[in-house]
Amino acid sequence: MIGLNHYLVLGSLLFLIGVVGIFLNRKNIITLLMAIELMLLAVNINFIAFSHFLGDLAGQVFVFFILTVAAAESAIGLAIIIVVFRNNQSINVDELNRLKG
Repeated sequence: MIGLNHYLVLGSLLFLIGVVGIFLNRKNIITLLMAIELMLLAVNINFIAFSHFLGDLAGQVFVFFILTVAAAESAIGLAIIIVVFRNNQSINVDELNRLKG
Protein backbone atom coordinates (compact mmCIF):
# COMPACT_ATOMS: atom_id res chain seq x y z
CA MET A 1 0.00 0.00 0.00
CA ILE A 2 1.23 3.46 -0.86
CA GLY A 3 1.53 5.63 2.22
CA LEU A 4 2.03 9.30 2.91
CA ASN A 5 5.81 8.88 3.00
CA HIS A 6 5.86 7.68 -0.61
CA TYR A 7 4.07 10.80 -1.81
CA LEU A 8 6.30 13.07 0.27
CA VAL A 9 9.44 11.41 -1.10
CA LEU A 10 8.11 11.76 -4.66
CA GLY A 11 7.30 15.43 -4.07
CA SER A 12 10.70 16.13 -2.56
CA LEU A 13 12.48 14.36 -5.44
CA LEU A 14 10.53 16.39 -8.01
CA PHE A 15 11.28 19.58 -6.09
CA LEU A 16 14.97 18.67 -5.97
CA ILE A 17 15.01 17.99 -9.72
CA GLY A 18 13.49 21.45 -10.25
CA VAL A 19 16.12 23.11 -8.05
CA VAL A 20 18.91 21.25 -9.84
CA GLY A 21 17.39 22.30 -13.18
CA ILE A 22 17.53 25.94 -12.12
CA PHE A 23 21.13 25.76 -10.93
CA LEU A 24 22.48 23.71 -13.84
CA ASN A 25 20.89 25.66 -16.67
CA ARG A 26 20.77 29.39 -16.11
CA LYS A 27 20.91 30.35 -19.78
CA ASN A 28 17.64 29.17 -21.32
CA ILE A 29 14.47 30.91 -20.17
CA ILE A 30 12.18 28.04 -21.19
CA THR A 31 14.18 25.54 -19.13
CA LEU A 32 14.05 27.87 -16.13
CA LEU A 33 10.28 28.20 -16.40
CA MET A 34 9.89 24.43 -16.73
CA ALA A 35 12.01 23.89 -13.61
CA ILE A 36 9.93 26.40 -11.66
CA GLU A 37 6.71 24.70 -12.79
CA LEU A 38 8.12 21.32 -11.75
CA MET A 39 8.81 22.71 -8.30
CA LEU A 40 5.27 24.06 -8.11
CA LEU A 41 3.79 20.69 -9.11
CA ALA A 42 5.92 18.96 -6.46
CA VAL A 43 4.41 21.22 -3.81
CA ASN A 44 0.94 20.46 -5.20
CA ILE A 45 1.59 16.71 -4.86
CA ASN A 46 2.40 17.27 -1.19
CA PHE A 47 -0.78 19.33 -0.71
CA ILE A 48 -2.91 16.59 -2.26
CA ALA A 49 -1.17 13.86 -0.26
CA PHE A 50 -1.75 15.65 3.03
CA SER A 51 -5.32 16.46 2.04
CA HIS A 52 -6.05 12.84 1.21
CA PHE A 53 -4.48 11.36 4.32
CA LEU A 54 -6.04 13.93 6.65
CA GLY A 55 -9.46 13.52 5.03
CA ASP A 56 -9.85 17.24 4.34
CA LEU A 57 -10.79 18.56 0.90
CA ALA A 58 -9.38 22.05 1.54
CA GLY A 59 -5.94 21.05 0.26
CA GLN A 60 -7.36 19.72 -3.00
CA VAL A 61 -9.40 22.88 -3.55
CA PHE A 62 -6.27 24.94 -2.84
CA VAL A 63 -4.36 22.93 -5.46
CA PHE A 64 -7.13 23.59 -7.98
CA PHE A 65 -6.68 27.35 -7.51
CA ILE A 66 -2.88 27.03 -7.64
CA LEU A 67 -3.07 25.15 -10.96
CA THR A 68 -5.41 27.79 -12.37
CA VAL A 69 -2.98 30.58 -11.46
CA ALA A 70 -0.04 28.50 -12.76
CA ALA A 71 -1.74 28.09 -16.14
CA ALA A 72 -2.19 31.85 -16.41
CA GLU A 73 1.41 32.37 -15.29
CA SER A 74 2.68 29.97 -17.95
CA ALA A 75 0.70 31.71 -20.67
CA ILE A 76 2.04 35.12 -19.65
CA GLY A 77 5.57 33.74 -19.32
CA LEU A 78 5.47 32.21 -22.80
CA ALA A 79 4.12 35.47 -24.23
CA ILE A 80 7.02 37.36 -22.64
CA ILE A 81 9.47 34.80 -24.03
CA ILE A 82 8.04 35.29 -27.53
CA VAL A 83 8.45 39.06 -27.24
CA VAL A 84 12.03 38.67 -25.99
CA PHE A 85 12.83 36.30 -28.85
CA ARG A 86 11.39 38.71 -31.43
CA ASN A 87 13.50 41.57 -30.06
CA ASN A 88 16.78 39.73 -29.37
CA GLN A 89 16.59 36.72 -31.72
CA SER A 90 17.64 34.66 -28.69
CA ILE A 91 16.18 33.47 -25.39
CA ASN A 92 19.52 33.52 -23.61
CA VAL A 93 19.19 34.91 -20.08
CA ASP A 94 22.54 36.70 -20.33
CA GLU A 95 21.23 38.88 -23.17
CA LEU A 96 18.23 40.18 -21.20
CA ASN A 97 20.16 43.21 -19.97
CA ARG A 98 18.99 44.98 -23.17
CA LEU A 99 15.56 45.31 -21.57
CA LYS A 100 16.84 47.80 -18.99
CA GLY A 101 15.49 51.30 -19.44
